[in-house]
Order: sequence, then structure tokens, then C-alpha cells
Amino acid sequence: MSDRIVWADLLRMGLGQLRLSPEQFWSLTPAEFFAMARLSETPLPRMSRGRMAELLARYPDQNTRETGNDGQS
Repeated sequence: MSDRIVWADLLRMGLGQLRLSPEQFWSLTPAEFFAMARLSETPLPRMSRGRMAELLARYPDQNTRETGNDGQS
């Protein structure tokens, strides 16, 4: 099995079969893309609450800084 990335095939899958916009395609992580395309035979591990809290603290939604934590203006 080759580790070479065949971009034409990935683009064809993402833009053609999955109907993603270029922006959507390029913003996906490889794990997200493979899960969407069902190219990975290994299921993605579940995220723990602690890990989710860590990611939310590190990468807050932009609107939470502008409007408060409830998301309302």
C-alpha cells in the first residue's frame, strides 16, 4: 500500500461526490474527510467531555466574546 496522497482522487470525492465547496473541503481535517467519505476502516475515537471543554476553552466561538456565553445579543 502506498502512502502517496492522490489529490485528484480526494478532490473528486470531496467536490464531486460529497458536493463540498472548496472552502469546506480545505477546512476539513483528514479524519473528518475520511469519516465523511467512509475511507477509514478504523472508527474515530469518541471525544471525552474533558477534551471537549479543553477545546472550547482554547478555541471559543467568536460570538461568545461579542455577545456573552448565551449566544444572544
